[in-house]
Amino acid sequence: MSQVIIASQLDEDYNDVIRERLATIHPQAQVIGVPAGVPSDLPPQANILLLRPINVRGYTAPDTPPPGWPYGAQWVHLVSSGIDFYPQWLFNGPPVSTSRGSAADNLAEFALATLFAASKHLPDIWVKDAQWHFTALRPLKGTTLGLLGFGAIGKSLAQKALALGINVIALRQRAAPIELEGVETARDIHDLFARADHLVLAAPLTEATRHIVNRDVLGSAKPGLHLINIARGGLLDQEALLEALDNGRIGLASLDVTEPEPLPDGHPLYTHPRVRLSPHTSAISTNSRQEIAETFLANLERYVSGSALANVVDR
Repeated sequence: MSQVIIASQLDEDYNDVIRERLATIHPQAQVIGVPAGVPSDLPPQANILLLRPINVRGYTAPDTPPPGWPYGAQWVHLVSSGIDFYPQWLFNGPPVSTSRGSAADNLAEFALATLFAASKHLPDIWVKDAQWHFTALRPLKGTTLGLLGFGAIGKSLAQKALALGINVIALRQRAAPIELEGVETARDIHDLFARADHLVLAAPLTEATRHIVNRDVLGSAKPGLHLINIARGGLLDQEALLEALDNGRIGLASLDVTEPEPLPDGHPLYTHPRVRLSPHTSAISTNSRQEIAETFLANLERYVSGSALANVVDR
């Protein structure tokens, strides 16, 4: 394929990284910056669209595509791993691929940090004066980490946890076996919640998984469970979570995602004493420009050569 014209919704500093890499592998390729949001009036020569999430910060795309969609686009690549931030019509046209796995290590490290923070009472043990009080810190070695979902994030986190002497039990949606030595497969979601000391939600959000962690599931939790959500807020029934926090079934919730995002001012999750809330930042790193570029460019090589694209969406 001779022509590679990329319409990109990424910020220009991200586009510049891609341009720099393209200069050595496809010097004739072009990257044209286009506005974020619902793609419209794309440059007619653009055959690739690099797309940011659309349905974010309270905005919802129209149910129908803009006039002229998909313009000249022959392939759409999403900079996110999940597809729930995009309208349905986006997937009814050219092939759509995702950046699945590009931030897996970032997310795994963040989840692991929440385990350390909870077990080592951080930042509560930092002292500001001479009034020192000693706190017994809980070891992580020998505890059990539960994983709901076992894709790239779950695998990365399991490898890191096993290296620390943490027991790992996982449950994945599809029937494929978990091919990582040392990871046990839970019988079902209730078994997973009953056995875990720390439990990470790392599953995609679909119609089948919305509010999969509900009042019934939380009722199965090992008392005092530390629940960590780094995936999507919609996996978790937040009202049921607040009840479980208040009755002690859940000892701590570390949430990097919520529904909606951001939560409205005054929401009880902001001030609950056993909730640690961060602003959906676990996937973002100082290396994000390179990580996104590498995932996209690896698929671009497949596109140019006529090979099958990786991480193609199959709804």
